[in-house]
Amino acid sequence: MTDATERPFLPFARPDITEEEISAVTATIRSGWLTTGPNSAAFEKEMAEFLGDSELHCIAVNSATAGLHLAVEALGVGPGDEVLVPTWTFTSTAEVVRYVGAEPVMVDVDAETLNIDFDDAARRVSSRTKAIMPVHIAGVPVDVQALTAFAEEHDLRVVEDAAHAFPVRSGDALVGNSTSDAVVFSFYATKTITTGEGGMVMVRSAELASRMRAMRLHGISRDVFNRYNSKVPAWRYEVIAPGFKYNLPDTAAAMGRVQLQRAVEMRDNRRRIALRYLEAFADLPVELPTCPEARDAHAWHLFMLRVDQDRAGLHRDEFIERMSAENVGTSVHFIPLHLHPYWKESLGLDSNDFPVATREFERTVSLPIFSSMTDEDVSQVIDAVRKVLAG
Repeated sequence: MTDATERPFLPFARPDITEEEISAVTATIRSGWLTTGPNSAAFEKEMAEFLGDSELHCIAVNSATAGLHLAVEALGVGPGDEVLVPTWTFTSTAEVVRYVGAEPVMVDVDAETLNIDFDDAARRVSSRTKAIMPVHIAGVPVDVQALTAFAEEHDLRVVEDAAHAFPVRSGDALVGNSTSDAVVFSFYATKTITTGEGGMVMVRSAELASRMRAMRLHGISRDVFNRYNSKVPAWRYEVIAPGFKYNLPDTAAAMGRVQLQRAVEMRDNRRRIALRYLEAFADLPVELPTCPEARDAHAWHLFMLRVDQDRAGLHRDEFIERMSAENVGTSVHFIPLHLHPYWKESLGLDSNDFPVATREFERTVSLPIFSSMTDEDVSQVIDAVRKVLAG
């Protein structure tokens, strides 16, 4: 067996790009249509079809953050309103609430899934609470039935942060095809499918979709593609609101269309890696993620170990350092928001109010699980983890 330190450094993540994506982007560049155009429109249509409902309105955007912002703006969230947000998430989930002048209310998470804890959320609902923004952490879907029931009980709008959750099934349908007001996917470079930078918003309401389409491009009432692709003079347009610059360029959409065709294959590759990890680490002093039997019930965007410090004899941070010494990159998802200076100070947050997130953060680490990993790559990770924890 080759010593791990003699192997090349294995990064935590690497995009899974083939010659087909490269050819699609090259063809788009040669077409002369670089900004939002025919590929973006086709990407939106194909996403709705992939999710199993061609009636869904899909809006391509240049990031999931942009999509979340468009969603809360279209729903009329604003000053004086509160939005329930899990503390275990990336800062963008909460920051878009600030963008519209509202207040994010941090909520603790479930100890097993690290998704939002609905019991804790219920304790934090007030007369000002207007919406809830659950996050599907690591590719583990939020319980859609519990989410719908909670929102109906408290009369809340729902925006799902599904940055980790493509493609994955919750209940009877894929995440993205739900009764929520909006669901937002991320196509960032490390995500399960990628456009480099990018995202997609799914909504059922034609009114919400119309607002988001206008606001993603400066509040203009007509898409640039429709104006510039018409043989009939169509230069007139109307600005209906001070919008944003959130449209997805066609070069990115071209890559996304190919990635969408490969999405199930790439998810199954990540599941294969997860199964190897689960078997290889079963006897180690760690807590492993739960693996559902159905292959489409977990997106496996992340493989998150929880290091048992007492049994392992080392803290998570030392584990990360030793993995790096073994030429394997790792990461942490996430530093809970209540531990960041801005959120802690601006909202007056106390770690004791989030006991699960505070405790689990100290022992959680993410291992590489990108879909282009070779068997040798996976073996390198397994060898490194076993070497670091075997003692």
